[in-house]
Amino acid sequence: MANIKSAKKRILVTATKTARNKAIRSAVKTSIKKVEAAVNANNKEEAQAALTAAISTISKAAKKGIYHKNNAARKISHLTKLVNKIA
Repeated sequence: MANIKSAKKRILVTATKTARNKAIRSAVKTSIKKVEAAVNANNKEEAQAALTAAISTISKAAKKGIYHKNNAARKISHLTKLVNKIA
């Protein structure tokens, strides 16, 4: 455990940021799973709605710096391709 006051504060701040990042990453993963579940069920309307929500969640995470912008773009592209494949 740290002895210096600033080091103690950094530990607390890091823990707070880690918890925030984990929550946002988890929300992104959940939204991706919802899109994939709708695609597997061949439900075009539900997949479109889930895709819109997922794109929003992923974009917000990228804007906050939790995901790199290229990583976010890759995730969005992958999901869009899945949804567009549904006949």
